[in-house]
Amino acid sequence: MASTDPPALQQNISLPGDGLDAARMPGHWLLARLGKRVLRPGGVELTRWMLDALAVDPEDRVVELAAGLGATGRLTLARRPATYTAVDRDPAAVATLSTLTGPGPTEVRAVRSDAAATGLPDGGATVVYGEAMLTMQPEPAKRRVVREARRLLDDSTGRYAIHELCLLPDGLAPALAERITADLRDAIHVGARPLTPTGWSELLADEGFTVTAQKTAPMALLEPRRLVDDEGLIPALRIAVRALRDPAALRRVVHMRRVFRRHSAHLGAISLIAVPTPAPSQP
Repeated sequence: MASTDPPALQQNISLPGDGLDAARMPGHWLLARLGKRVLRPGGVELTRWMLDALAVDPEDRVVELAAGLGATGRLTLARRPATYTAVDRDPAAVATLSTLTGPGPTEVRAVRSDAAATGLPDGGATVVYGEAMLTMQPEPAKRRVVREARRLLDDSTGRYAIHELCLLPDGLAPALAERITADLRDAIHVGARPLTPTGWSELLADEGFTVTAQKTAPMALLEPRRLVDDEGLIPALRIAVRALRDPAALRRVVHMRRVFRRHSAHLGAISLIAVPTPAPSQP
């Protein structure tokens, strides 16, 4: 039976976070080290919805920001876009992304760069998307990334998508939102700052986008059913076995899961699809 582990695990490529103690590394890289491929809050189901809503086709020039280990990249390449560019600032992630190939003639490349300053040409993409990365940024950094996505997109055919954590409902009390944010920061060792659905929409609108579609999903990243749906039964069992063999990693995973469950009524996943807002016509 062929291995279903990520290419990095199959080929002994270094993973982001290698060398860090399990008790200290960011939660998403800890999960990657255990073999988890899908590190998106809404799971592969919401990612597939996002790609369907973007309607990626063989004419598209796609840029993925903070592409990670390439789980979504592989789904995108299956749609045979004209080009696919994976951007990530972590050298280990870029090494993994550089192994991606598609079933068709897609031109594939991996670029080591920051999502807020990719160095890619203005208007060179028809599709830009990013997942599980804006949540981790303070508001000014969020805006810089969205602004960069707008710069990269073709004005007439461009589509942008995000897939992020969200706080629910829109009128969530600020004190509760702050408590959830603090608990997330303590659990995943990254400064997570999710927004409400309206907050995400307003962020995109402020930076030159018009939202055309939106979908939410439960935040069930570490629930058994989601784990099997995202990874497959055998890989999910392998992840569990690796965690059981590493007490420090197991403590982290259990802590993350408790926090996600504690706030399940107010934590969700969201994907938004947007297009560039037309410039006002000149009088």
